[in-house]
Amino acid sequence: MKKIVLWGLLVVTIAGVALFVFQEPLKQGAYNSVTENMFVTADDDAFDPGPAVGSLFPGVRATYQGRDINLINEFYGSKGTVFVAVRSAQWCPYCMKQMTQLQEYKHQFDAAGIALVAMTYDDPSLQNAFVSKWGIEYPLLHDVETLTFKTLGILNAEQQPGERGYGIPYPGMIVINTDGVVVGKLFLEGYSVRVDAPSSLAFAQQVLGLEMKAGAGGSAGRP
Repeated sequence: MKKIVLWGLLVVTIAGVALFVFQEPLKQGAYNSVTENMFVTADDDAFDPGPAVGSLFPGVRATYQGRDINLINEFYGSKGTVFVAVRSAQWCPYCMKQMTQLQEYKHQFDAAGIALVAMTYDDPSLQNAFVSKWGIEYPLLHDVETLTFKTLGILNAEQQPGERGYGIPYPGMIVINTDGVVVGKLFLEGYSVRVDAPSSLAFAQQVLGLEMKAGAGGSAGRP
């Protein structure tokens, strides 16, 4: 009986160690599976939340690296800016994949003079962990008390106070010119789809009136 108990403990220990060792690869594999077909090349639906095209991008209530942020002007690119509204960098696999893909294409946005600025409702410590893990080089801001997403008109109305998802936005992008005017938006109704980075860049260049680089892709949506 004693041997059986010892063998049982050994099996449990080995299983626990294996779970710990392979937990991250298994989780990443699951994420890769569910996000395999998440990217599209165009915003072709009628879903259109957020500030009107032609309006000024409003002030924000956010933090970044321990600082209070009231305007995102300090992050503007020389030709324009793409503000990325993200559900979560902690638990949303579609968001995480989108953000890492944007990082892969950041040099092309930089070459076009277009800055990337992202925002989530996640606690800054969780944001920092994601940034460090994936080498994210563009600013990731924390929305304080959901005030920015509310002001922008993109707070997800399906989530209620007290629920884990309360504070998430409808995911999408808002293109802003150097005068702070909204010139285009990319929002898809399905939470599990995103316009891919090269198409988003091409769209931003189009609505900002910039000459597109060869190979940048076609139009991703409508201004």
